[in-house]
Amino acid sequence: MSRPAGRLTRWWRRRSLRTRLTVIAATAIAASVFMAFQVASELLDWELQATAEDQLRADSRVLATNAERAGLAEVQLPPYPGSGRLVRVVLPDGSIRTPVGQPALPPVSEHAERVVQGAAADLMESGDSDDDGYLVYTLRAGDGAVQVARAADDSPINQFGLGMLLIGLFCVACGALVGRAVARTGLAPIDRLTAAAVRVAHTRDLDADIPDEGGGEIRRLIRSINDMLAALRDSRRAQRLLAEDAAHELKTPLTSLRLNIELLVRLDRRGTLDSALPSESRTRLLNDLGAQVAELSTLAAELTDLARGDVSDESTELLDLADVVVAAVTRARSRVPDVEVALDVTSVWVSGRPAALQRAVLNLIDNAGKWSPADQPVQVQLRAEGASAVIEVDDAGPGIDAADVPRVFDRFYRADSARALPGSGLGLSIVQRVVDAHGGRATVARSPRGGALLRVDLPAAPTARRRPSGP
Repeated sequence: MSRPAGRLTRWWRRRSLRTRLTVIAATAIAASVFMAFQVASELLDWELQATAEDQLRADSRVLATNAERAGLAEVQLPPYPGSGRLVRVVLPDGSIRTPVGQPALPPVSEHAERVVQGAAADLMESGDSDDDGYLVYTLRAGDGAVQVARAADDSPINQFGLGMLLIGLFCVACGALVGRAVARTGLAPIDRLTAAAVRVAHTRDLDADIPDEGGGEIRRLIRSINDMLAALRDSRRAQRLLAEDAAHELKTPLTSLRLNIELLVRLDRRGTLDSALPSESRTRLLNDLGAQVAELSTLAAELTDLARGDVSDESTELLDLADVVVAAVTRARSRVPDVEVALDVTSVWVSGRPAALQRAVLNLIDNAGKWSPADQPVQVQLRAEGASAVIEVDDAGPGIDAADVPRVFDRFYRADSARALPGSGLGLSIVQRVVDAHGGRATVARSPRGGALLRVDLPAAPTARRRPSGP
């Protein structure tokens, strides 16, 4: 793109929509007037040309009749009156006769000589030059010919063009004013919408919906912005709840950690650390500190995971869910070697995000591991059921009370019986979020072994392939 064109493009992009509409309207009217002028000029020129030719033919016939009666050399040619048509008699020998005082016409052309010689009956020709031009009609008369000419006159076209120019400028000005008014009226809802958006940006008041007005595209735009404001309200509310819940959950481990550290610092300053805390008590206190730090680390990691919001940052791919489940079980066994995990999987292909799905399965196994007795394994099963991939994790623990079932997947929710166990109450909520993002469903029921049965249904891939797989 050339530099002037680039500057023009930048200038155009900096103009307001109202200015653009005004310029477009004025340009459209100017183009219409120009096209109308071109067409009208051609029609007028054609009409004037046809009229002039008809007049020349009529005058030539009168002169030819007189020349045939009186003879070409004797026909009377009145003196030139100073304006109007010009006449000329061409004798057989090529000599010419013209009225007294008449301006000189261009020499007889070769084509006109053919009419004089009788090779043609008549000829209409125009001779235009930069200085002057003539429309000349040659008609055979007797042994020679007569010519009647008219000087080319562009004044009617020029006057018409001047009139069209003035009318065009007037129409362009009126078009710009009309375009401005139409743009102002048509963009009034946009102006009110912009003012409302600016007000929301300045006041941070997301509860102020923009009034629904106008129709068509304006109404759809306003509704889209109101939907966006509603989504922002929900996001802000979720962030506030997350911050409140996080503060509440962090308070207990932080308080316990602070009290234990203050106790150690106080005893150390007094120099009574060894005497006040025997080796067994000190070991127990340090173990408590380690457990509290681990609990805080887990809580911070889960809060970070939740704060990321959507799991859609990870790319979706076609994967074998059996590989994901096996990987999650392997991690669970390395993290909690005391918990036995029994695995029964069948290859089921899904479209999903492997890391998020593995985290969800790992959270299900961790949750079951907290409740499973030492002599009873956590059972993990993956199978295809209709158009779904079904993951079931059950334990032989005490199960979930009916009153707690509706809130099992809520963030930070922990049943009264789980208060003494480590955990943040975020694991199952992360499972719920991952399952929702994959278009699935997570449910809880009672296991045949008396414990909890957590089930996840995910849509299988349309071209699902299944093969038996072991632990």
